[in-house]
Amino acid sequence: MQSRTLTCTTAMTFFAILLPLQVSAQHIRYKLIDIPTLGGPAAYGNVDNAGFAQFVNNPGIVVGGADTSIHDPNAPNCRNQDCFLDHGFRWQDGILTDLGALPGVNFSHATSINARGWATGGSGTAEIDPQTGNPEEHAVLWEDNEIVDLGTLRAGLDSAGLYINNAGEVVGMATVDTTLDSFPIGPWRSPTHAFISRHGVMQDLGTLGGADSFPSGGCNNERSDLVAGVSFTNAVANASTGLPTQHAFLWDHGRMTSIPTLGGTFAFTQCASNRGQVIGYSNLTGDVGCNGSLEFCTVHTFLWDHETLQDLGTLGGTSSVPLWLNNNGEAVGGALTADDKEVHATLWKNGRITDLNGEGDCFSFATAINSSHQIIGNTFNCDTDTFRMVLWKNGSIIELNAAIPSNSSLFLIEPDNINDRGEIVGRGAPPGCDNLDLCGHVFLLIPCDNAGTQGCEESPETTVARSASPATKQHHTAEESVSLWRARLAHPYHKPVLPMPRGTTK
Repeated sequence: MQSRTLTCTTAMTFFAILLPLQVSAQHIRYKLIDIPTLGGPAAYGNVDNAGFAQFVNNPGIVVGGADTSIHDPNAPNCRNQDCFLDHGFRWQDGILTDLGALPGVNFSHATSINARGWATGGSGTAEIDPQTGNPEEHAVLWEDNEIVDLGTLRAGLDSAGLYINNAGEVVGMATVDTTLDSFPIGPWRSPTHAFISRHGVMQDLGTLGGADSFPSGGCNNERSDLVAGVSFTNAVANASTGLPTQHAFLWDHGRMTSIPTLGGTFAFTQCASNRGQVIGYSNLTGDVGCNGSLEFCTVHTFLWDHETLQDLGTLGGTSSVPLWLNNNGEAVGGALTADDKEVHATLWKNGRITDLNGEGDCFSFATAINSSHQIIGNTFNCDTDTFRMVLWKNGSIIELNAAIPSNSSLFLIEPDNINDRGEIVGRGAPPGCDNLDLCGHVFLLIPCDNAGTQGCEESPETTVARSASPATKQHHTAEESVSLWRARLAHPYHKPVLPMPRGTTK
């Protein structure tokens, strides 16, 4: 699937800049695992959900996608920017395993792992999709290291596994035939439906009346027979977005329930909890700010809790977006502040909104929360030009680049998952790297207070001055920072995140 080019413009220009990091006040240290690539220059972690599925499980096994040393045989129509073929990988207890691909010289990637260590994702096949000119992709399941082709729906050509729950059910999306979709918004050009696959049998979840449906990320690997997603409800384009009305849905034990909008023309789910709660966002009644594109709509975070829809609001600005929901009903993401001047990291809990922004920060965003209320994300201080990858824990903000040894091989940039043991996965930049999609590595951070953690004997220096390569040293205003993060967080199957602050041009 070519979805990484849709989701991960990430390859972020790094904001940062000489970082004077104070470790002594933090009282927390991590062991850094720099997970190698498979012989090529870059590794990608989760590629289809932009981090919105669990690709590290509680035992600390990590899956993802990484470049091999094989050049893409479809060049110049390459899947990756660097034109190397990527394969799914599994990292466990210091051992990196190439999970391989379906027969032929094909790509593959793993997007999610469950408690058993089973993984799902997608692999290229030997066939070419005539509509895109790219290799067809099939959803796959890895039980241990054996790859299983899950096939497609009906007469469709393509499919992809997005997450796998602890019951071993794979949730994903697949084309249903070879006709041209009137409103293609995914990676393929034919009508696409969400599916759930059990024991190798793929079940079509259907739609809410329109041509397409898509599953959302499975933040916590969700319980069996539970899928959250989004679907067109008809085939009539709205003037505001240029697309038909879209409703969120919750599919539970064979029944698809439509989750209405907050008065506007679309609602999207981010993920569901095991309680059946759903977090998502929607535009509002009379929203005329879309100007024919989802990207510019005003959106509010919502919580759907057993037939009750609640607008969770903003921090005084026009929009908010959630990224993660844990099984305690706590959600995190970001919201615009008064006059839409800044984006602040946000926690929603028991219907209340909390601003997580640190003193002096003009931009922050929270990307995930575990069952112990630990939150990961990023902050940016416009006064000092300081970009940080952080952990919010017990009311404190911990700089994670300061909590690893000073001689570490990576500058940590992108936080994606945190498991219930507090282990964090994401992507970082080796020295001289200024584009994660060309040279970034996947990392695992293991708290040094975890029982039995080895490699924590050497403490980081009290003060660390670490800088990115000269090519990465750039000044960014708050508005530019928000613009970069809009690209970073764009979902593969719909476009919006947070509207840019007022006065900002695209």
